[in-house]
Amino acid sequence: MNKQEIFQAYNDYIMPTYARLPYIFVKGKGAKLVDIDSKEYLDFFPGWGVSNLGHCHHKVVSSVREQAGKLIHLPNNFYSLQQAQLAKELISVAFAGKVFFCNSGAEANEAAIKLSRVFGEGRRFEIITFENSFHGRTLACVSATGQPKYQEGFAPLVPEFKIVPFNDIEAVKKAISPKTVAIMLELVQGEGGINVAEKDFVRQLRRICDTDKLLLIVDEVQTGIGRTAKMFAYQHYGIAPDIMTLAKALGGGMPIGVMMAKKEIADLLRPGMHASTFGGSPLVCKAALSVLRAIRKEKLLNKAEDSAVYLNKKLAFLKDRYKTIKEIRGLGLMLGLDLNIDGSAIAGACLKKGLIINCTHRTVLRMMPALDVSKKQIDKAVKILDAVLSEKAL
Repeated sequence: MNKQEIFQAYNDYIMPTYARLPYIFVKGKGAKLVDIDSKEYLDFFPGWGVSNLGHCHHKVVSSVREQAGKLIHLPNNFYSLQQAQLAKELISVAFAGKVFFCNSGAEANEAAIKLSRVFGEGRRFEIITFENSFHGRTLACVSATGQPKYQEGFAPLVPEFKIVPFNDIEAVKKAISPKTVAIMLELVQGEGGINVAEKDFVRQLRRICDTDKLLLIVDEVQTGIGRTAKMFAYQHYGIAPDIMTLAKALGGGMPIGVMMAKKEIADLLRPGMHASTFGGSPLVCKAALSVLRAIRKEKLLNKAEDSAVYLNKKLAFLKDRYKTIKEIRGLGLMLGLDLNIDGSAIAGACLKKGLIINCTHRTVLRMMPALDVSKKQIDKAVKILDAVLSEKAL
């Protein structure tokens, strides 16, 4: 199919659920994407946060090829070597508990919501979430999300979610009732504009949950697997969650979701209470194992930390140069430039010049390059952004 045939096929046969850009990419390697016309792009938002190792990392490709020739799918009423290995590996780098395998971040968050309901024993079921949060596209996750734009058209929403201001501990305290069972948050709000949770706020949440016997659910769908220069963002805060959800980068491009729960509550979900047909297949678990092992062997957390310092320094130079940049926010290699103008035109102009970034929350340019991004690649990205800002901004 040529370009026009592909565009027409989308128009004729695929539901218009995405605001698609007129670009067709056919291959990628590391931070590079190549389109159907053989033009190369520097990808600083790889796979919407999926490709933390870059595109087609050799260890992921090798493990997928090997496993695809042996066993792709296995129903979950049988035991799987790859599931056992991945679960053990995840627990070893996180906190003592158990895991549930599914296919996406929304599914992982659904599982967390269901587990909290079981924990509440029918007496407690309210979950406190936060303004500008994003927890997924299922009906319950949309109801938990603190952005009305994602809820439009889907009323009535799932009840018993209380949405309060982010980083406001007094608002949390006021929202707690005898029916409250959990507090759910992202430590860095991605879709909400790269808003970082304050350390004291998170530590107070942990204390409140301990005192009131509430569950602290940390959504690490986007922040997990090295994105913030630690394996999990909660490790920056000196606390551990009761439940953590993962997806995106864990599979290296393969679809996987995980809910992890501490030992004291993990066994509340008994056989038949929750399931996922494709969750934790041998193929995706093998890919995820290769991701974790690559991060460890290639020392990618250390590389990400160094690269984050360098990228922040370069972006700070742009902030000093352009009044249109109000603030630089983020943690590790999850960064946002908050502008005083609409950022979509900036992101679009960067794309035309060969740099892929994202605009979220209308004014925030979002950058999430691969963990092993080089200084040379950072210099190139900033040079393109500088050129666009000089044309579009003051």
